Amino acid sequence: MLVITQPVRHYGAELTAGALKVPESRIIADLLLRGVAPEEWHETLYKQNALQTRNLETARRIGRLIRQRLELMNADLWRLVRDGSKTVATHACLAAAIKHSALLGDFLDLVVREQYRLFASKLSPTLWEEYLNDCRGRDSMMPLWNDSTRRRLRSSVYQALAQAGFLDSTRTLRLQPVHIASEVLGYLRNQREEYVLRCIQVSP
Repeated sequence: MLVITQPVRHYGAELTAGALKVPESRIIADLLLRGVAPEEWHETLYKQNALQTRNLETARRIGRLIRQRLELMNADLWRLVRDGSKTVATHACLAAAIKHSALLGDFLDLVVREQYRLFASKLSPTLWEEYLNDCRGRDSMMPLWNDSTRRRLRSSVYQALAQAGFLDSTRTLRLQPVHIASEVLGYLRNQREEYVLRCIQVSP
């Protein structure tokens, strides 16, 4: 009998560098689509400070995060990020972020989906810590993060959920229905991104 095993997804703290970063992602997507040389990449991000960061190290960190996310997808998604409406670009960035971060994807799939199913009006403040504790059972290699890192991860995840429309705001944590842009769903189906599709479609 053929046994199909699911790939083990490891949890990392990459999200501390930022949530969806849609305006910045549009800039990175344009550079990727134009296939610019390293010199132009450096000129645009660091000398011209296109990402409008406070210092060079922040520009490097955010630029690296977004590029790593987008390079997991192909040019069709990059175009949605660069040229799409605010909603389309946001949901395209969310799709890339989910593929890049199992911590974000599994929170949507395992926690947010369940809260919708239970007709919860908002996310409980205790859900994040309970989720992180459960993550260790799924990934024994998960780092032992200090309280500051855990708070920063929670902040980035909740910001991403609010930016994508799942939460009314990061202050209220009130859940609301979300209809993912059809262009993004079409891309994910064409690319057979089953994990991302499952995680991004948790709202009733």
